[in-house]
Amino acid sequence: QVHLAESGGGLVQPGGSLRLSCAASGSGFSIRIMYWYRQAPGKQREWVARINAGGGTDYADSVKGRFTISRDIPSNMVYLQMNSLKPEDTAVYYCAATRPYSANAEFWGQGTQVTVSS
Repeated sequence: QVHLAESGGGLVQPGGSLRLSCAASGSGFSIRIMYWYRQAPGKQREWVARINAGGGTDYADSVKGRFTISRDIPSNMVYLQMNSLKPEDTAVYYCAATRPYSANAEFWGQGTQVTVSS
């Protein structure tokens, strides 16, 4: 079992930056794939970024070049650095984790709101 807790959301102007954090508790953090998803009002939840056990990363086209996912294994933390934010990035952002050696996100945090507006 994994418990995830996101933080770092808030209100930011277009072009600004935010860093989201996700604190993970439970065993096997280093061998789980970690994800960031987001859900905008009236839209389905969408995948944003992932980082695998070896540190490899992948991004949705909509955020590529602007967002960076990273993880600190000793502290069981995952981060999402968001730069050049746009109004369309407004959403609730969720951290998610897989079971060890799985690819499916099964454990979810409660989400943190990001609002990009002037």
